[in-house]
Amino acid sequence: MPTNTVEGFATKAIHAGQDPLQWSHCSVIPPLVMSTTYQQDGPAQHKGFEYGRSGNPTRNVLETCLAAIENGKHGLAFASGLGATTALASLLDAGDHIICCDDVYGGTNRYFRTCCSKNNIQITFTDATNIKTVINSIQPTTKMIWIESPTNPLLKIIDIKAISEAVKAVNSEIIIVVDNSFLTCYFQKPLDLGADFVLYSLSKYMNGHSDIIMGAVITLRDDLEKRLRYIQNALGIVPSPFDCYQVNRSLKTLEIRMEKHMTNGLAVAKFLESHSHVKQVFHPLLPSHPQHEIAKKQQTGHSGMVTFYLKGDSHKFLKALKIFTLAESLGGFESLAELPSVMTHASLTPEVREALGIDDHLIRLSVGLETERDLISDLDQALKASQM
Repeated sequence: MPTNTVEGFATKAIHAGQDPLQWSHCSVIPPLVMSTTYQQDGPAQHKGFEYGRSGNPTRNVLETCLAAIENGKHGLAFASGLGATTALASLLDAGDHIICCDDVYGGTNRYFRTCCSKNNIQITFTDATNIKTVINSIQPTTKMIWIESPTNPLLKIIDIKAISEAVKAVNSEIIIVVDNSFLTCYFQKPLDLGADFVLYSLSKYMNGHSDIIMGAVITLRDDLEKRLRYIQNALGIVPSPFDCYQVNRSLKTLEIRMEKHMTNGLAVAKFLESHSHVKQVFHPLLPSHPQHEIAKKQQTGHSGMVTFYLKGDSHKFLKALKIFTLAESLGGFESLAELPSVMTHASLTPEVREALGIDDHLIRLSVGLETERDLISDLDQALKASQM
């Protein structure tokens, strides 16, 4: 890319890592390299690639692009978001301690509770919207702080910069991880706010087409990248070249997709907030959101995620939907609706779900790219059906 190019977000997403001159054939679109092994000039004498788990040209292109759009230095791709989580947890030793926000993706909660605990890694779940509770949870063995903002599914907003500064003041060696899957680097850049790692389920908005499972981690720190790169290879939690090719393609439209997700999502949130069959709506750009001011400070927008409490029968509501599809996951071009209590967060204990407020009236929407009036019309008829 020319050095005099103004590197706006879309420019980076389209050009970073994509230079045609890196290939002898000068392909404008980076090639899909499926080979698992590479010819060497002599024993242990290769041209940067020796085995597909250790490195792949298509994966390198994606990792370079991810680092660029995140304002990071190093990008590492993994076979899934939870694979990326597993790799980060592998930085820790037995006896270490993680502080995790209490409202978190059910799979992350399950992994920490049932897998990390077997390796004698201790977990404390706490309300990270309260900085004092996070600081008070720090122990001599605390090595990592795990944050989602917005959280899943209640869309709590955590002050990333304030948490990072407060934690580093206590112990600068504690690693700050932010799962940014709900917003993407288009609307929020955790590394700029003090995080050491930003994590993605690339399956969601970053890919945006609901057709791959993949994760990624981006960092500015050379020391942490070196350790994590070793783990990526040693554990073998790597994505297929085809999936890397798909995500690299999808990043080229990330900016325009996220703008449309924001427009549709906010329209839906405003509609729901005014509806008589809705008890409460959570959307960070609504003034009614408890952390609205923090959202305005650290985000440049919001995605299509909307969560609300329904006054009627949630099963009737979900079955009545025609455009919104009843399904797990999020971030695709299609609109989805789900009931976290029995779907994405079913792995939480009943006691935890009750404490968080994840009950059978809590609906999570992933608002897609369909025509706005059609989405609102669909929700309206389903809300009426929930009362019958």
